[in-house]
Amino acid sequence: MGQEQSTVIDSPVPDPKTEDSSSSSMESLLAEATAYGNEDENLSPEAKAQKALECPCIQNLRTGPCGSQFSEAFLCFMKSNAEEKGSDCVNPFVALQKCIQINPNAFPSDVLENDEAEAQEKPVQDYKIIPPKWSLETANAKPKL
Repeated sequence: MGQEQSTVIDSPVPDPKTEDSSSSSMESLLAEATAYGNEDENLSPEAKAQKALECPCIQNLRTGPCGSQFSEAFLCFMKSNAEEKGSDCVNPFVALQKCIQINPNAFPSDVLENDEAEAQEKPVQDYKIIPPKWSLETANAKPKL
């Protein structure tokens, strides 16, 4: 009562031929590839995942030193049936993360910039804790009543 049902508005899938995918964030590239794989609703989850992996928008992520790790993690995520999608894909994503750490130039820097910016968003601030004066009084002091 009093709640309206949300509606999903279909947004057009960007044409990978007209959009410069090298300047996109990782999140937008993955969303585009997912939409590319979900174009045919009659396909099995396996076929949808494979079709999404063939999206030209992520072609440059599939090549290079971390291409196989990316492909494995992406396929696992696409096929995931876990309640929290992808939560059953920890190992492939850890392998991808390790590969990126070993090969920092494996993916274009502009693809990884958003992820790094979020990690560096808030610098840790050191605080000096000053105890209250009453805690510094000696135990021998007589209580004031």
